[in-house]
Amino acid sequence: MRAVLEAVERGELDARGVLCISNNSASPALETARRFGLHTLHLSARTFPDPAALDAAMLAAFRTAQADTVVLSGYMKALGPAVLNAYAGRLLNVHPSLLPKYGGRGMYGDLVHAAVLAAGESESGATVHAVEDEIDGGPVLLQSRVPVLPGDTVESLRARVQATEGPLLIEALRAL
Repeated sequence: MRAVLEAVERGELDARGVLCISNNSASPALETARRFGLHTLHLSARTFPDPAALDAAMLAAFRTAQADTVVLSGYMKALGPAVLNAYAGRLLNVHPSLLPKYGGRGMYGDLVHAAVLAAGESESGATVHAVEDEIDGGPVLLQSRVPVLPGDTVESLRARVQATEGPLLIEALRAL
């Protein structure tokens, strides 16, 4: 998210951030978003125990903010059908693997990097994909590739993959 907002601020991306929603009230992303002047909301199963009500609240927030594209950059929950339908084709996610490998429920963050290393892969990377109802199952839009090096740890692989995620997401948003 920070890379996208910085690109907007530098005039490198013709866009405007309007809203940051997090399912984690302590997420550092909320503070980052506030520093960039975005409206922020904590919407989760804790604030809306009924999934349909949460879905409706998210959709209302996006509409109120006049968002035309939604980027899931670290958002860790599946979206509901109202948001998925309203923003079909305008929902993007960045995932820390070369999808379809190492995607789906339970595959996020360091768990992905650990799985890549355990499998002995020679490369990893990041994927920007369209968000659909299957977790990490939407069409792949762009990928970056990084080598898995001898002696890599989860931390070293994560650092190389993360270094590609911001530029990749910015490129995908430009194309959109």
